[in-house]
Amino acid sequence: MVGLYFLCLIAIGVVASRRMKSVRDYFAGGKKLGFFTAALSAQSTGESAWLLLGLTGMGAAVGFQAFWVVIGEVIGVSITWLLMSRRFKRLTDQYDSITVPDYLEDRFRNQKHWLRLVAAATLVVFVTIYVSAQIFATGKAFNSFLGWNFYAGALVGFAIVVTYSVAGGFLAVAWTDTFQGMLMLLGLLLLPIAGLISAGGWEQVTTQLAAIEPTLLHFSGAGNWSLSTAIAAFGLASVGLGFMGSPQIFVRFLSIRSEKTLKAGMITGITWTMLADTGAVLTGMIGRVLLTSPGESVSAVLGENAESVLPMMADQLMPMFIVGIYIAVVLSAIMSTADSLLVVASSAAVRDYYQKVRHPNFPDDKLVGLSRKMTLAMALLSLAIAMLVAWRTEEGAKGTIYWFVIFGWSGIAATFCPTMLLSLFWRKMTAGGALAGMITGFVCIPIFKFWAPLLPVVGQAFTNMTELPPAFLLSLMAGIVVSSFDHRGQQAVADVNLN
Repeated sequence: MVGLYFLCLIAIGVVASRRMKSVRDYFAGGKKLGFFTAALSAQSTGESAWLLLGLTGMGAAVGFQAFWVVIGEVIGVSITWLLMSRRFKRLTDQYDSITVPDYLEDRFRNQKHWLRLVAAATLVVFVTIYVSAQIFATGKAFNSFLGWNFYAGALVGFAIVVTYSVAGGFLAVAWTDTFQGMLMLLGLLLLPIAGLISAGGWEQVTTQLAAIEPTLLHFSGAGNWSLSTAIAAFGLASVGLGFMGSPQIFVRFLSIRSEKTLKAGMITGITWTMLADTGAVLTGMIGRVLLTSPGESVSAVLGENAESVLPMMADQLMPMFIVGIYIAVVLSAIMSTADSLLVVASSAAVRDYYQKVRHPNFPDDKLVGLSRKMTLAMALLSLAIAMLVAWRTEEGAKGTIYWFVIFGWSGIAATFCPTMLLSLFWRKMTAGGALAGMITGFVCIPIFKFWAPLLPVVGQAFTNMTELPPAFLLSLMAGIVVSSFDHRGQQAVADVNLN
């Protein structure tokens, strides 16, 4: 089953490669995506291995509290599709943009390329981190399901992703992500249903959860509602902020065939998110009942962060043939993010730096070959980081770097999302404000991740909140404040029409 899945991905890459005639095709699919492909590829890209392993594990570890992630993601996805996608599509068609940095430079009339350079540098840094985490997760998936050597599994998954991403570019990525998104949704709907049947129904599940740990049934987590638990809930929900402007998601809106199809895409995207995220949390909660007993340590049975709950649950409830499908489902979550990010990173390096900044007269028709080489180079760099992290992790494949996934996601989100929001809804936003906001978001992520939690008194609050909310807020404020005093910049964008 896994071999068949890999063959399907490679076949899609081969077919897509035959349609690669220009850099527009390689990085934006010729701007001809259908709504279904755009919606499913956007949502599956936004979720990654975090959905299948991280969120299911969170459901097992904290129970109802994990639904704050679901709430946050549904809100973030809804705002993105309802309020942002139409304006972004209209403006990118007007500017004929094929990357997000293209859009930012044209929207703010930035002729000195500083916005493009900061955007490209951010993408190269955080995307490399993000992709390395996905490669690491691939090795862990093979190790958990099939008992493969961690490094062998990571290399096999890496080879498949690189093959179709390099060959077919964005179009192959969008098609494979659609296929993978359907697999992910199917897997997250079937497993909790099978688990409910095995457990004897929802009433039995809640009864058993209360016996294992009563706080699993509380939205506030451990303890009653307080300032600390409210901050923790807000921190979990804040993951949805990352949908509101991240380039790997917004390139789907840019590439969709017509503005008229956005409504159908919106319905598809929001529905997928609600069903898949809810299914992930329920899988974890039901798995906690089926796989552990009162008094048992969840980490001792289900692994660190309980991230083995889905593999173990599938192995217990499903025949081997179906377990093979679940291996494909987990790999889908991983690959659907890794492939998109690789193409976005190569577009930043090739299109946004090499062509637009260094060699503005370099012809588009010669960029496809260079883009493929850069995609491969970025993939190899990510592989090297993943292998280094695995080597440095004390327990090897048993270790976890899911904080690394969230760090990469937060870095991209804090750098781009506040600026994207302001660019679409505030006509007076300027190039100087955008630059200040992006740099602030970029710098604040490591500050709030590594140093703010060490502060006396408030350190624990920053830990509960996670790094994205404060970095997002400061980036937004920097964009507004600098733009308000940038009178020359406001004159440059005075004729921008956002309606």
